[in-house]
Amino acid sequence: MTYQEIMQKLEELGSDQTKRIFLNHGAKEPFFGVKVGDLKKLVKYVKKDHELALKLYDSGNHDAMYLAGLSVNPKLISKETLEDWAEKANWYMLAEYTVAGVAAESDYARELAKKWMDSDEEMMAVCGWSTYSNYLSITPDEELDLNEIRVLLNRAKNSVHNERNRVRYVMNGFVISVGSYVPALHEEALGVAESIGKVHVDVGNTACKVPLATTYIKKIVDKDRVGLKRKTCIC
Repeated sequence: MTYQEIMQKLEELGSDQTKRIFLNHGAKEPFFGVKVGDLKKLVKYVKKDHELALKLYDSGNHDAMYLAGLSVNPKLISKETLEDWAEKANWYMLAEYTVAGVAAESDYARELAKKWMDSDEEMMAVCGWSTYSNYLSITPDEELDLNEIRVLLNRAKNSVHNERNRVRYVMNGFVISVGSYVPALHEEALGVAESIGKVHVDVGNTACKVPLATTYIKKIVDKDRVGLKRKTCIC
């Protein structure tokens, strides 16, 4: 399918109901309101065309941008393109899922995650913390820098409640990710989770809730899934 055909199909799949839901969550125009499940059905038409995926992201249309993230090959994407994607991620769904998922599976995961974490721009910082969390979920333990992760845990412990709104959410998620995917730091992550307690995030006019890190990590323990890595974090 061509770029024009994909955009037309997205418009056909969009619905006012889904659009209202996304708007309540903070989505920015333009977009049609296509369910993620329907976007995934279009991946097969984009996946083998790297340039098409890049063009879809550059459209500025949320639905097309999310589809691009589902379709692009993270091993082919350049660092410059990832930085451009992060700059264009104008709300949390693109920052936390699209950009973070692709960046985490790229060759620049740690480099970009650490750079973005320090950004003054909220969504850029969100990209950073979420990228590192996703990176932990797919990377073998022997390839992880435990000292670096420990420093980031302490940073979350000391600053999460004073951070920007959505950064608080992904910092909390980072603690959960360490406690769930890095057995060597599980106890330390659980200690940080107990220290930070409830993290308050304005989730807008939605029913979403911020997971309590201690409860989430303990559920992973109960399921005997600590350290069980994912095959992919692109979703």
